[in-house]
Amino acid sequence: MKPLIETELICYIEEKIPEFHKKRLQKLGELKLKAVLLRKNPYLFRAKHLITALDLVKSLLDAYLSSQEETIFGTFLEELAIHICSEIFGGKKSSAQGIDLEFNRDSIHFIVSVKSGPNWGNSSQIAKMKQNFSMAKRILNTNRSRVNVVAVNGCCYGKESTEEKDGYLKKCGQSFWSFISGDNELYTRLIKPLGHKAKERNDDFAEEYAKVVNLFSLEFINDFCQPDGAIDWVKLLRFNSGITGLD
Repeated sequence: MKPLIETELICYIEEKIPEFHKKRLQKLGELKLKAVLLRKNPYLFRAKHLITALDLVKSLLDAYLSSQEETIFGTFLEELAIHICSEIFGGKKSSAQGIDLEFNRDSIHFIVSVKSGPNWGNSSQIAKMKQNFSMAKRILNTNRSRVNVVAVNGCCYGKESTEEKDGYLKKCGQSFWSFISGDNELYTRLIKPLGHKAKERNDDFAEEYAKVVNLFSLEFINDFCQPDGAIDWVKLLRFNSGITGLD
């Protein structure tokens, strides 16, 4: 086990975090109003009493972008976890299906599936993860004799009252970061460098976001509003859910 060098960790995060902001902007720039409208629930918009194009567009954008940001940032955290573990325990990105990280600690070979938070999947997705764990264990025990392999679902934030699960461990938040680094307080020290130049980058994002809101609002008014300015909910619903040729 090597000691964690704080300055190197900070440099790594500050070097990599701009990619997260770059991808946020990229996703924003790629958006098309009608493509997003097709993916969202018009009944929900009506039930929320969204009566202006601006409110509907902002609600639409915010829901879509929040989901995208979770995915982008989840990938960043996964890469950060692998980097930290590689520095401390010689961990590596796994080649096994569904396994993100492998490393040895305390005479145990750990295989880890990294997720952002504890509430990441439904029963089918969890069953698939367990299947991936079982397959990886079989391969490792075929290639090596008497290997003690432990499977871990590592979650970058949150808590779990019971870590012992059916065939694997679930480590969240402090427990996870301590597990891959040997440092009980690492999880608190990650927060500061993640904010590196965050204000400047979020100001840039806010400017582009405002442009998209304005353009989408204009397009929505032209395509889905009545001459008096009211939202044409039937037209919107036909676009979102109607079968072509049956109207």
